[in-house]
Amino acid sequence: MAHARLILPLIASLALTGCVSDLPTAKELMAKLPGSDRSERAAGEERKGLFARRDQSDDKALANADSEIITELQNRHSVLHADSTYGQIAQAALATGASAAEAELRSAKLRAEAANKNWLPTIGPSISLTSLGEVITSLLVEQVVFDNGKRKAERAFAAADVEVAAVSLSEDMNERVFTAVSLYVSALRGQAKAQEGEKALGRMRALQRVVDGRVRGGVSNKGDLRTVDGKVLDLQNGVQNASESAAIALSELRILTKSDFPGVPVGNLSITRPSVDTLAVIRASAEGKRSVAQAKAERAAKLPSIKATATANGDGVTGGLRAGSDQGFGFGTGAELRAIQSTQEAAERQVVEARQKSERSINRLEHRISSLKRQEMDAAALADEGHKTFRLFESQFKAGQRSVIEVVNAYEKSIRRRMEHLDAKYDVMIAQLELARDLGLLASGDQI
Repeated sequence: MAHARLILPLIASLALTGCVSDLPTAKELMAKLPGSDRSERAAGEERKGLFARRDQSDDKALANADSEIITELQNRHSVLHADSTYGQIAQAALATGASAAEAELRSAKLRAEAANKNWLPTIGPSISLTSLGEVITSLLVEQVVFDNGKRKAERAFAAADVEVAAVSLSEDMNERVFTAVSLYVSALRGQAKAQEGEKALGRMRALQRVVDGRVRGGVSNKGDLRTVDGKVLDLQNGVQNASESAAIALSELRILTKSDFPGVPVGNLSITRPSVDTLAVIRASAEGKRSVAQAKAERAAKLPSIKATATANGDGVTGGLRAGSDQGFGFGTGAELRAIQSTQEAAERQVVEARQKSERSINRLEHRISSLKRQEMDAAALADEGHKTFRLFESQFKAGQRSVIEVVNAYEKSIRRRMEHLDAKYDVMIAQLELARDLGLLASGDQI
């Protein structure tokens, strides 16, 4: 009790003294006091998602409010309409997500909350042995008076660490939604190709019966029949493979989302590129801020600092000042300081490099989407032309101007072009999903 009576006034005095280099300003401290307008607004705001939980302290809420990166991630909205099947799949994928990045974000936010109090005094026991062999125990209180911005840099590092974790979570959730929706698109592709194959199989079997009758009548040879039989088997195999592909995709989607989604065509995706940075650029920016903050903390640790100390024991309270550095100087200290100073430039170049790389990737995806759309149109025109050619050959065959094998070959070519059109159609959708994933526009920030 005696120690407590001695130490409490000491802590209060040192806390008021504060850290000269990075003590929060009076405005910041007043904003955190109960009853202040900013505190009430922060407490009254409704925040959704892991980026800003409702049960956070004011410090964490204010930290999120001051983070441009987290605000930008929160304001991103999914390009998948919530009332569409694609939007429902995305919501189910997010609801059943169990990403390790989610736990890492929580940990980073707790570390940032702890770092936000690093300007306060530290208390710990002190045990010493006198020359007479007597053990003296006391309480030691330290308050940083001047540290070249070390603790301020530590808070900046913790805040940037939260931003990096938030970007990682956004990347994971967008990848999860991409996987779920692309599985559904793959199921639609398989079902469409299976249905088209079933129609083609019925027509090919009719041609098979015609050839079989001509062989029996001696008009055609058995080689023609074997050729048609092989084409029928190829179609059967294609239908079976497409059906199995659709079933596997729906099964994986069921496991991923814990929900059943019937493979019903719901129209094409319409995804265009807004003027936003990709998640890769945002990650590079957050990691650059974290690297710079870490470098500043390391530099400050190598420079002299001043701490106010107080020791409380049974004899009373003894105060003093202590100067020194957390890390000693060595022969390579100068080079280490210069290397730390170059971190800022390296971080800026990393962001520029990431932006250039992302621009190339997005440009490549946009050109690929345009190319696939052109291929889809060309394949549709070729499929229509192939069907017309088949109908012409069929009428000429009935008039005795074409052989049955020519008709079979024309129909097979028509089917192949129709399948190419379906592949191009769904390839466009997959490429659009890839573009939205890289831009972080598949999962809304307020739902993560």
